[in-house]
Amino acid sequence: MSDTIEKVKCLIIGSGPAGYTAAIYAARANMFPVLYQGQQPGGQLTTTNEVENFPGYPDGVTGPEMMVQLQEQAKRFGSDIRDGWATKVDFSGAIHKVWINDTIEIHADTVIISTGATAKYLGLPSEQKYLQLGGGVSACAVCDGFFYRNQEVVIVGAGDSACEEAHYLSNICKKVTMLVRSDKFRASRIMEERVRNTPNIEILLHTETEEVVGDGQVVTAVKAKNRTTGEVTEIPATGFFVAIGHKPNTDIFADYLDLDETGYIKNIPGTAKTNVAGVFVGGDAADHVYRQAITAAGTGCMAALDAERYLAAKH
Repeated sequence: MSDTIEKVKCLIIGSGPAGYTAAIYAARANMFPVLYQGQQPGGQLTTTNEVENFPGYPDGVTGPEMMVQLQEQAKRFGSDIRDGWATKVDFSGAIHKVWINDTIEIHADTVIISTGATAKYLGLPSEQKYLQLGGGVSACAVCDGFFYRNQEVVIVGAGDSACEEAHYLSNICKKVTMLVRSDKFRASRIMEERVRNTPNIEILLHTETEEVVGDGQVVTAVKAKNRTTGEVTEIPATGFFVAIGHKPNTDIFADYLDLDETGYIKNIPGTAKTNVAGVFVGGDAADHVYRQAITAAGTGCMAALDAERYLAAKH
């Protein structure tokens, strides 16, 4: 695997608000953190054009810009930030072993996991096009709903989070059209009732997205197909929200860490601790409820403080 083994006090796997915040705290505590940025340096926020709900930015900030600033802040205190991602781990012994890009072997006293989660998309070329352009496709209503005030939007999904996001959007937008592929919701009864009882939410069952229509810059409509009749309708919309779930980036930890049924890392409530001593988690790899930059940063801070206390107790 590797000729040389690098020993570090604190290894942070993944960037984003959780990873960089953990690095800031760990560096200031003289833990000399080494952070590997992962396959998407800066995390999910790098796909977000405008961040207006992070405290301290009265005029808002772009996602990529904010991540660059967080990275610079972490570097200022001596964090060692590197390209690369973890491909394998071994948490079976007292030494936490992590392999980077299958070549570098690192032995870490503490490991902070901030690998995040990846939003699931439908995968339509038109959807991906407007997602890349930042012109009206989003997987986070709480993050982006504000930009569609008094406008008409479409949301895809049938679970609790889709219902929650549709209801959230209904308070901001003029009209919300909800596309549900099958003949029924997967959501809990209470969430389903909530959307059904909201006058400006229209629910289309047996319906799937054919195409996201736009003018080359922004979304203008969504083509939806009725799976029973085959009829295609064009729904005017300036925003297209996808709420079909997230996949936590935690596969490589499955043999060692307790995960829930969807793959999120289980932390000991009120802490960033996992079931393995010396391994901590922050951000969306453990959070399927809030999934915000501010909560990720908060749990990144908790992970670094927990790691610092763990090291102090050993000496």
